[in-house]
Order: sequence, then structure tokens, then C-alpha cells
Amino acid sequence: MSAARDDVPETARHEVKFAAREAEVYRVLNWLQLHPAGFRVAHPDRQINNVYFDTHDYAALAEKFAGTSARHKLRYRWYGEQLLPAAGTLELKCRQNAFGWKLNHYVMTAPQSTASWPGFVRELRLGATPAMRRWLDEHPVVVMINRYQRRYFESADGRVRATIDTGLATWDQRFGPRPNVDRPAPLPSSVVLELKFGRHDRDFAAECMRNVPIRVSAHSKYALAVEAIGAR
Repeated sequence: MSAARDDVPETARHEVKFAAREAEVYRVLNWLQLHPAGFRVAHPDRQINNVYFDTHDYAALAEKFAGTSARHKLRYRWYGEQLLPAAGTLELKCRQNAFGWKLNHYVMTAPQSTASWPGFVRELRLGATPAMRRWLDEHPVVVMINRYQRRYFESADGRVRATIDTGLATWDQRFGPRPNVDRPAPLPSSVVLELKFGRHDRDFAAECMRNVPIRVSAHSKYALAVEAIGAR
């Protein structure tokens, strides 16, 4: 869809990820807390839950592993402990080289058709914008649910945002019309640090990223989960 491949919007941010074993989370927290940029808590911790959609041949995953410069993922996101979809956001995550941004459609009331994926998708389509409806039609496969705990930080001047994700879990949804929330797929225990910053703050962010205690990574929670459920 050409609409998502327009020029990178001014609001897009550079995104850099670092990943390691989850046991390293305290080194990451200590690095942030002692950082001269004055990182501070920007938002209360929260549990993030996603339903990911894809094509029958996993085009979103193929874009990732092919290193395609323009990539897209369609997902439905909600927050909290409830594992079945609640009120949230239908999101198209866009990436152009190092830039990332999202197109959002907010779902203000909890979907009522969470007992079956076909009903859930029909309900999303009814309330979605025409553009989001086309993305749903082109990505009809409900691949997985995943979730993780996220902590939020930002530098004292607000120019660099940082998130720390732990407790990643995933559930395969490909082989039945009803949500599977009982049989999680095995995943390696990991911590993911992501730094986001505007296009005019690259030099400042580069200075901020000096001495990060874990390695830079092309980590993708979607790709990791797809491998865990055996879809690749």
C-alpha cells in the first residue's frame, strides 16, 4: 500500500535496540540511573499485550529478514494483565531504514468478539478507517499474542526516550479459530533496551549511547516469537 511508503514523517524517530539475557537487566537499570543525561522515569511500568497479523506467507517477517528498508507490521495493542484483547489500539508500525513511526486507530471500547479470531477481526474491520481496513484485509492471519513488561525513561531534557522490556512471552494463534492463552511457546529470557530520539538529536543520542552495558541488536520481538512458534 503506497500510503504507508510516503516520505518519512517529521515525527518519526530514530530507534536503536540493545538486547541481552534478562539477568543483565540490573546492569541496564544501573547504567540509566547513573547516566549524565539524567534519565528519569517517564511513565509508570505497564504490561503490554499485542496480537500480530501477517499474510499467509509471512510477508512482514520476510521484510525483516531480507533487510528491506521499508517495513511494516500490523498489530492490535492493549495494556494490563488481561491476556485476551481489551480496549486498545490497532497499529501499523512503519520503519524506513533507522526511522520508526506508527499509524494508530484507537478502539475505545473492549472488543466483544474475543471468543473467536474471525469475530474479533470482523469487529475490528467494522470500526476501522478505510486504510486500516485494507491493511487488515491484506494481513488476515492472526499469528500470535505476545506480551512483556515495559519500563519507561527519558533524558532530563526529554530528547532521548528509553524503554526496558522484560518477561517476554508468546502464544501461537495459527491453528484454531479460538484464542490460545493456555500453551505459551518457549522463548529465551531476554532484556531489550530501546532508545528513541528525533532526527535532529543524533549526535546527542550517540553520546548518550556510549558505554551501554549490552550489545546493539536488530532484535525484533515479532521475529523472535515467530521463530519460537515454529513459523519460520
